[in-house]
Amino acid sequence: MTYIEKFQTLIILLAVGLGLILGQFSIFEQHAEFFILPFLLFMLFGLFLTIPLKGLKNAFKNIKFLSTDVILNFVWNPLLAWGLGATFLSDHPALWLGFILLLVTPCTDWYLIFTSIAKGNLSLSTSVLPVNLILQVVLLPLYLFIFAGTMEAVEFQSLLESVVLVLLVPFGLASITRYFFRKKKEKLEKKIIPFFASTQILFLCLAIVAMFASQGAYLLKNIDVIWLMLIPLALFYIINFIAAQTAGRVFRYNYEDTVSLSMTMIARNSPVALAIVLTAFPDQPLIALALIIGPLIELPVLAVVAQMLLRMRARL
Repeated sequence: MTYIEKFQTLIILLAVGLGLILGQFSIFEQHAEFFILPFLLFMLFGLFLTIPLKGLKNAFKNIKFLSTDVILNFVWNPLLAWGLGATFLSDHPALWLGFILLLVTPCTDWYLIFTSIAKGNLSLSTSVLPVNLILQVVLLPLYLFIFAGTMEAVEFQSLLESVVLVLLVPFGLASITRYFFRKKKEKLEKKIIPFFASTQILFLCLAIVAMFASQGAYLLKNIDVIWLMLIPLALFYIINFIAAQTAGRVFRYNYEDTVSLSMTMIARNSPVALAIVLTAFPDQPLIALALIIGPLIELPVLAVVAQMLLRMRARL
């Protein structure tokens, strides 16, 4: 784990604080929103460029695990997220929507780190990563339209424009970049990809600073609603840990494969959803706030889960 990965939660939290401070100055509050989208586009371009899509076929070598991963992440998790949100956040529709969007996006980066710590099947986890990325890119707009439509009116054209801007454009540019450097793979893999891999957190934090600077006053007036998310988030992690262990026993997965399933079910990928939300709902920062709270809680949860799994391994 690099220093950036180790302190990613703290870095994001500092970005939130800096944005709130800058938002107290009118010049930043009035102009910050214009910088949100460019920073997010750079961040997502780097994300799509670093995902090993060439290993996509490896995921289909273990159809049973892939099927379990897809059903639990893209059918079970959205239903669980909606149910928990309906129970605890129905009086706060913006937080409810952000909560759902946080939980329907499987992680595409640091869950591998905690899979390794817990002695899971790292190659298996890596193989399903591009599948999880592609499916969340395809299904996230659908989730957004369905779940947001149950809470408030959503303008389909605005939603479609947001999806094209923050998903298809950077994905297309990343694909073009890979094609352009197809004869210079060494330069691509040793210089370009490592650079964008290391700067993703920078551009994400810059977007967070801009968002909080533009909406800081509103957020400070509603800061108490953050605590409303703690119980449903805790229940999500507990229920999914139990669900992963149960699935592992039902399908007779070994310890390593069960660890991989546990981590991919628990770890979430908020940046992709955050990018869409910040462009589709720029006037509702509480939706984005829910997506920012998630990673602040998730890192210590993954660390605890890894240690719990290691203790279970020792007993076995």
